[in-house]
Amino acid sequence: MNTSASAAGTSPAPVLSFSPVVLPITGRPVDLQVRVTAPIQGTGLPVILLSHGHGGSNNLSSLNGYAPIANLWAQAGFVVIQPTHLSSKTLAHHLSDEPEAPLFWRSRAQDMTHVLDHLDVIESTVPQLAGRIDHGRVAVAGHSLGGFTANLLLGAQLTDPATGERVSLWEPRIKAGVVLAAPGRGGVIHASTLEQMPIFKTIDFSTMITPALVVAGSRDDSRHFTDVGPIWHTDPYILAPSPKTLLTIFDAEHGLGGIAGYDADETTDENPERVAAVAHLTAAYLATTLGLDAHAWQRACDGLVSGTAPVARIEAK
Repeated sequence: MNTSASAAGTSPAPVLSFSPVVLPITGRPVDLQVRVTAPIQGTGLPVILLSHGHGGSNNLSSLNGYAPIANLWAQAGFVVIQPTHLSSKTLAHHLSDEPEAPLFWRSRAQDMTHVLDHLDVIESTVPQLAGRIDHGRVAVAGHSLGGFTANLLLGAQLTDPATGERVSLWEPRIKAGVVLAAPGRGGVIHASTLEQMPIFKTIDFSTMITPALVVAGSRDDSRHFTDVGPIWHTDPYILAPSPKTLLTIFDAEHGLGGIAGYDADETTDENPERVAAVAHLTAAYLATTLGLDAHAWQRACDGLVSGTAPVARIEAK
């Protein structure tokens, strides 16, 4: 598996993108639709389940978003599966009266479990993909609210604000995670924000047992949530048990250079080279953690040290 691919700027490999694959779910207000992006060649391909953020755009928070990083991951040898969660703005006019609206925190995680339950259906539906997926090598990745979803699937727990129930949505079939610019602990969030989004209040990272790479921007200062500053987004690393790795991207803001969409207005730090670096480093981490290339992550780390202008800092526990 070549984790450098076009993320490092060399020999971009062709990829295919197919959507929508429609998966009916009993009791879900609408069918689950997913996009699949995969390399044209190769077998035994690992899977990344990519959870989109919330956001204000009509399509970035859906299966139509995150092409910049999804394509780079596919070029690096992964099959990327992107659902449209019920929180997507593309569905908001249908679902505003649903009990979990607008964030659909539980449903978002359940979407990923449903995808895994029907991975064989997805594989047989997408042209040229049948027989090429390694069902035992699955990772989850998520950005912003998608990072919150990833944390739950990796083992973080919370208390349902509606019922007082302690909730675990840990998915043991997921072997590794990439948590991108996710919310941190609830105790430092503004009271007015918690009133509108009480699910963030009780997040507990101490049960987040699956190996994960937490990616945070050094300038991701989410003042609408907290006054703590960019370090808030490192909480999934600081407060979760090992093995965890923290990748701090220098000068990156919440968009991490523009992973959610090409030339998107809400990307305040548009930087294609930064997106490529994030894709390359995260792909290398997953390649090693999923047992595909024992040395991919070390090579990526060595590249940071040897570079004349490092783009990131790495910590691990």
